[in-house]
Amino acid sequence: MDFEFQYQEGYRRNSRGVRLFTCKWLPPSSPKALVFLCHGYGMECSRYMRESGVRLARAGYAVFGMDYEGHGRSEGSRCYIRKFDNLVTDCYDFFKSVAEVNEYKGKGRFLYGESMGGAVALLLHKKNPYFWDGAVLVAPMCKISEDVKPHPMVISILTKVEDVIPAWKIVPTKDVIDSAFKDPSKRETIRKNKLIYQDKPRLKTALEMLRTSMNLEESLHEVTLPFFVLHGEADTVTDPEVSKALYEQASSKDKTFKLYPDMWHGLTSGEPDENIDFVFSDIIDWLDKRAPYAFQNRNTPEPIDDESQTIDYGVERVTTAASQLPGDETRHLRKTRSRPSYFCGLKGRRLLHLSSM
Repeated sequence: MDFEFQYQEGYRRNSRGVRLFTCKWLPPSSPKALVFLCHGYGMECSRYMRESGVRLARAGYAVFGMDYEGHGRSEGSRCYIRKFDNLVTDCYDFFKSVAEVNEYKGKGRFLYGESMGGAVALLLHKKNPYFWDGAVLVAPMCKISEDVKPHPMVISILTKVEDVIPAWKIVPTKDVIDSAFKDPSKRETIRKNKLIYQDKPRLKTALEMLRTSMNLEESLHEVTLPFFVLHGEADTVTDPEVSKALYEQASSKDKTFKLYPDMWHGLTSGEPDENIDFVFSDIIDWLDKRAPYAFQNRNTPEPIDDESQTIDYGVERVTTAASQLPGDETRHLRKTRSRPSYFCGLKGRRLLHLSSM
């Protein structure tokens, strides 16, 4: 049953004195858990991520978002990321301040990151691995596809001039909105949102995102928190193989990967309504199974269990570990055939749903 919700906005200053926009969607009663939104590159929380906030609040979750410096309604040069760590620190300071409010101290803490926000979420986990109880990662930016990774010489040349012309909009790029959002009406709504940055990426910003992705790629095995990673099979903005790599390399015992056939990058905002309903149903179901035990599990470390089972699906070998969650299935893996995909240099069929819990 849906709940009504309350929406509030505010501002806070970060450690560098920059005024940042914040917002929250609250259920009418004590929330099941806290969900912290990490938006994507050029995006913002109050309008673009409103659907996420509303649906999760109606499902009983308290949802908090913040526009990064230079994004949305926050101060700063538009979409200029001087240092990616600044975004992570700003989010950490705000999210931590919310989690430490007395009424929320016994609640689960879940990160929710879309695209570049997935990288922010993973770095928040890396910053304090034991603070978070799980993460929902929608088409995360956590690895650069080999087909689009710049040559080291190109990176070297750009690095030499980044401090000379850091804010120049000289990085060529395709229209991401056309590539990311399938539904034409939703695409136009997003295009009309003037809080979204729709110009060329700045040099320093592009290099910071590149370095962040490459650094995350080298440390995927350090990911230990429970997570649910979702990706559209027809995504040409972030490679679905990136999410698969995260699933395979992460050390998390509770991890789920789901690939949605024929869906694009904007799983929660750019698909037809029935697809969006399906995606949010999966997200809320995943959260509902973990929220009741999040605080207890955080304060009761589990013994290390190295027992695992390798299952051969004829497509790839996937190692799963037994679930520690009460009342949940030990593991569930579903193989569904999908049409062959040829984008980003990838061919053949993909495993649509992998879960290690």
